[in-house]
Amino acid sequence: MLVSNDAETLDPRYSTDLVGMRVTRLVHAGLVRLDPDSLEPLPYAAKGWRWRDPLTLEVTLRDDVRFHSGAPLGARDVVATLRAFASPQVGSRHARMVEAIAGAEAEGDHLVVVRLAREHATLLTDLELPILRADQAESPPAPDGALDGLGPYTMARSARGDLLLAPAEGGALPRPAHAIEVRTVHDENARALRLEAGRADVVVNLVSPTLLPALAAEPGLAVASRPGANLTYVVVNEEHGPLARSDVRAGISLSIDRAHICRTLFDGRAQPASGLIAPASWAHVDDPALPYDRQQAQVLLGRTSTAPWHVTILTSTERLRGDVARFIAQGLTDLGIDAEVVPLEFGTMIARLDAGEFDLALLQLPEMTEPNVLRHFLHSKFIPPAGGNRGRVRDPALDDALDAGDRTMDPRQRRIIYAQVERYNRDSMHWIPLWYEDQVVVTSVRARSFLPSAEGRWLGLASLK
Repeated sequence: MLVSNDAETLDPRYSTDLVGMRVTRLVHAGLVRLDPDSLEPLPYAAKGWRWRDPLTLEVTLRDDVRFHSGAPLGARDVVATLRAFASPQVGSRHARMVEAIAGAEAEGDHLVVVRLAREHATLLTDLELPILRADQAESPPAPDGALDGLGPYTMARSARGDLLLAPAEGGALPRPAHAIEVRTVHDENARALRLEAGRADVVVNLVSPTLLPALAAEPGLAVASRPGANLTYVVVNEEHGPLARSDVRAGISLSIDRAHICRTLFDGRAQPASGLIAPASWAHVDDPALPYDRQQAQVLLGRTSTAPWHVTILTSTERLRGDVARFIAQGLTDLGIDAEVVPLEFGTMIARLDAGEFDLALLQLPEMTEPNVLRHFLHSKFIPPAGGNRGRVRDPALDDALDAGDRTMDPRQRRIIYAQVERYNRDSMHWIPLWYEDQVVVTSVRARSFLPSAEGRWLGLASLK
């Protein structure tokens, strides 16, 4: 399998980048996993669960699951893991996933009782967090992936640019038929050449649409795709001058010809966004795509000032992302805004976003497994360093709606709440939604049956024959 960047860390308590998240979910397993199509929570290391009351969840563990070391999974491992993810001393980057949990207790070897501090609609989805062995849950960081896991693979080799995942016995899934080598190849042309030469079997979302027809024509390769549960968007620093104004943000949105970009740069493998939540989600609102209107954009952006206005657009170093950012920048330049594209490595870009050292940034939320994730990125409580609200959004009405979506248990009411969240964002453009990208995979003959899940994860590799 080819990837474009090394994982920042292979410790599941701290991994947040795409490669790190997807590799750790092959090595580790949670109590639940997500259905690859509907993204609904399914039993994984858990045998099942039941609600004793709205604040108390009883989880029964499977008795046939062992860590890679051979140690059996027990209730105390789950309790220790939940405590570790919440611990300030551990400093997990996923602490928000357990913030609503008041405590967890083991009742015997295979029963865990999770008690909530408040009603929390997404607890089951949150329990997708990897379970660690009790004696390792609060151990020092292990960036090489050495922590004992319950997933279908174990980390056999961890070197810069090259990971080897070996099939594991006794995990939450049957032993896979194949090992997986994850090789980092930064250059897109080099990835395409490796595929053509038969030196790679799987590439997910890392081949530009312009190269896909040539690869699909190769006798030993195939291209497949599915709609994705993701959002590509522009985050706006609302603490920077005119960007604090909703009419200016609306003007930037109107200046972007989403349909043209999806049709050309993505070769039709993306759908112009109507809002924050992709059609793959149960909470999607079936609104029209956000409009492109240069004349109205000129009116709104012309109110900023008479002096030239300079903005930077941060983007990754991937060629396609750079092309997209330059297209957006050219549209703004044509309207009298001096827009500069700044390509950065992932770690450097995240550091600048967290520090507020940017105007606009082209980003993707690659795994919208649950619309409640928007709370971490748009609620005023989560402005860095507390969370991912890098645009410094402070909107009390939006905060209230996001909080309601977090605590409301009734799915019908939640759908109404997230429709309200969408209306707030269309009115204020705190995020500028762009499009929902397909999950696109290029495979060799022996990996032909692999297709990533709706959120782009790779667990399907474990079932290849």
